[in-house]
Amino acid sequence: MRDAMNRRTILRGLGAALALPWMESLATTARAAGAGASAAPPVRLCFWYVPNGVHLPVWFPQQEGALVELPETLRPLAFARDSLNTFHGLTHNTALTNGDDEGCGHGQGSASFLTGAQARKTQDAVHVGISVDQLYGRHVGDATRFPSLELGCESARSGNAFGYSGTYKTHISWRTPTSPAPYEINPKLVFDRLFTQGSESLTRATVADRDFYRRSMIDYVIDDARRIKGRVGASDRHKLDAYLTGVREVERRIQHAAALATPDRRPGLDLVRPSGIPEDFDEHLRLMCDLMVLAFQTDSTRAASFMVTKEATDRNYPWLGFTDGHHELSHHGGNTEKHRKLREIDRYHIEILAYMIEKMMSIEEANGTTLLDNSMVLYGSGISDGDLHNHVNLPVILLGKGGGSLRAGQHTNCRAETPMSNLLLAMLHQAKVPVDRFGDSTEPLPGLLS
Repeated sequence: MRDAMNRRTILRGLGAALALPWMESLATTARAAGAGASAAPPVRLCFWYVPNGVHLPVWFPQQEGALVELPETLRPLAFARDSLNTFHGLTHNTALTNGDDEGCGHGQGSASFLTGAQARKTQDAVHVGISVDQLYGRHVGDATRFPSLELGCESARSGNAFGYSGTYKTHISWRTPTSPAPYEINPKLVFDRLFTQGSESLTRATVADRDFYRRSMIDYVIDDARRIKGRVGASDRHKLDAYLTGVREVERRIQHAAALATPDRRPGLDLVRPSGIPEDFDEHLRLMCDLMVLAFQTDSTRAASFMVTKEATDRNYPWLGFTDGHHELSHHGGNTEKHRKLREIDRYHIEILAYMIEKMMSIEEANGTTLLDNSMVLYGSGISDGDLHNHVNLPVILLGKGGGSLRAGQHTNCRAETPMSNLLLAMLHQAKVPVDRFGDSTEPLPGLLS
């Protein structure tokens, strides 16, 4: 029955495969055929990571309870206030305490962010814990094409520090305590992974044919799309057209980035940026957001992690009016001008998050809900103040309602040094994962679950 359901909900043709978004007509047909399709959309978990901490004075709301006035940095999310939760007091301090000499605040922060476990000092080897996204992917099992999706926008190369492997600074997703889940930074490869299916030789041939003739994946499935249009109602036909248009627009932007790839002319190098990676970092971020939304919309995966940049990155943001590196600015030493620039970077990152959240809110699913209603998007950093390298009172927010019953629109003042793992455990419970503990949790974070 499940295979029959898949055949009705995936457009196929010569190696191309476009999974469809939720449509009432198809769900009704599947239920009538006994395919066992649930009326309730699945819960998706998404985890964003930003490095180097934030400028704390304009991050936290002033009052506990209902979110009325958002702080300066979070104001780009004002339109989603009713789906937003903010927290004061979450920490990974317990998980990160090594009890020995100087640690690597950056690597410890990112490695523990989604694991709630201690990053061990083992030089080149690594040992931390299984991350929450991977645990959820295992729980979902083979209900989706991909158990999880790991994305980033910066190379994962990084050197060791203070006896800690550089891998800790470049990974937030961990399949096992010793096996990080590598992230993909090339939007083209992510797109092709999402929208091809079949033998390796067939999918490679399809991608090569599309690239050579400047075609679209939609061209390969157009006959199947017309067949589906003939079986669904007017509302679903409109939804299908909008979806196919959205897929094609993302594909065009990736193709445009490939056409603009230029050699790196630094002395001794003659390298071409990999096809599909935009030179414009802003466009790179937005394409990754669009791909995560498409993956969730089509139920290709229900777990995704997004490492905006790696820890200790010195990426700069010239379009904000300055070229200082992010890591350099995070060591602000109380400097007023560095604080100003950090605020600008923090707000910019939130604007990119808002771009994705707005798209999720626009996608309708079953029973009058949206994709955001059926998701939980956690955003934050494993460091609070980059100048101190501390892990207490982490800047963490949560968007979405996890299937409709997660309480939202509130700011929670947690007791001092509440494990962030308590929030991760509450998210797992909301997603119906039967676990009693996660990382260094002590209980599901109170006040979230109905």
